[in-house]
Amino acid sequence: MPHSDLYWALPDGISEALPDEAEALEQLRRQLLDLYATWGYRLVMPPLVEFMESLRTGHGTHLDVQTFKLTDQLSGRMMGVRADMTPQIARIDAHKLKTEQPNRLCYIGSVLRTRSFHRDGSRSPLQVGAELFGHAGLDSDAEVISLLLETLALCHVPNVVLDIGHVGIFRTLAQLAGMSAQQEAAFYDMLGRKALPEIDAWLAQANLPTNISTYLGQLPRLNGGMTVLDEAESLFAAAPAALRTALGYLRTLTERISAQFPTCTLHIDLAELSGYDYHTGIVYGIYTPGLGREVARGGRYDGIGEAFGRTRPATGFSTDLRTLAKFALPKCISTAPAAIFAPAVQDAALEQTIHGLRQQQQRVIRALSGQTHDAAALGCTQQLVQRDGQWNVEAV
Repeated sequence: MPHSDLYWALPDGISEALPDEAEALEQLRRQLLDLYATWGYRLVMPPLVEFMESLRTGHGTHLDVQTFKLTDQLSGRMMGVRADMTPQIARIDAHKLKTEQPNRLCYIGSVLRTRSFHRDGSRSPLQVGAELFGHAGLDSDAEVISLLLETLALCHVPNVVLDIGHVGIFRTLAQLAGMSAQQEAAFYDMLGRKALPEIDAWLAQANLPTNISTYLGQLPRLNGGMTVLDEAESLFAAAPAALRTALGYLRTLTERISAQFPTCTLHIDLAELSGYDYHTGIVYGIYTPGLGREVARGGRYDGIGEAFGRTRPATGFSTDLRTLAKFALPKCISTAPAAIFAPAVQDAALEQTIHGLRQQQQRVIRALSGQTHDAAALGCTQQLVQRDGQWNVEAV
């Protein structure tokens, strides 16, 4: 690296926003917060750093390895720069708000990760999310997914595919199979990779009851349209009630979403287990053709607030503002407003005119003494010109 690059180069995966992008991102941020407010979701702004015990709560090693750590010089305790804001929102709900009724909270802020979740992705995304605490029923899951789909509609994300599953199905089967934690983790890895030959070989030597082996072997093959639920209900007709209840929950939820958002493509995947170590119910990702990774992700994660003194059911989603902006910028973000050039003249009437224009949210750029650049060079399409003692706005 050339010596001069040491002073201006950014670390891999770390980005900044120059004026045009920054203004567009801020406009989109405001539009999203306005949308969330109409649904009753209130904005919270958790701190950039917290003690590690809070940041890793409910997510285990999943977030621990993603977190940059530092020592607090005041307390000597280990702190971390947040890699995900969800545990912080759970802490706020459980420890700071302490209400019994459902809480609807939203957030937008920077997070920092040791590694990107995706190849060539950002390590400092602008995380956007909404969380609903205090309700364990289907209504809250449906509401959060609906809000996510409204978010994507506002941002003009095309051809949305909702890939959805339920971690309770595999969790029940793992318990029936008597899997150790190590075996469960190994099988989870194979499911995530859809490694069918490995799964079949593992089951062939596992010496499980025939029905349990059949259930586990079919699990990664149960993915596709809504008819997958028909196949699953037939396959698991004699399975324990907990498994059939999870399937019924998934069917009712997807039917409701399909009726409300008929243009959204639903993809059922009973081996969709993203966030398996902390999700407790439905889990889903949103995809759109051509992006190569999910647009957003979410699910149910009941009990995350237990470490903060209150066990609360919870469901929510998160996405990245810059990812949304890829779709939103051409369609719902206006260009920077035209600017008005004002001369470097000391005149009371000019000062009053400039003040009035700015009160009307007009952008006025004042010339500086000795400045040689004209109005056009500063991006101004209009200018203040004095005629007959009056300052008027005219085209450049």
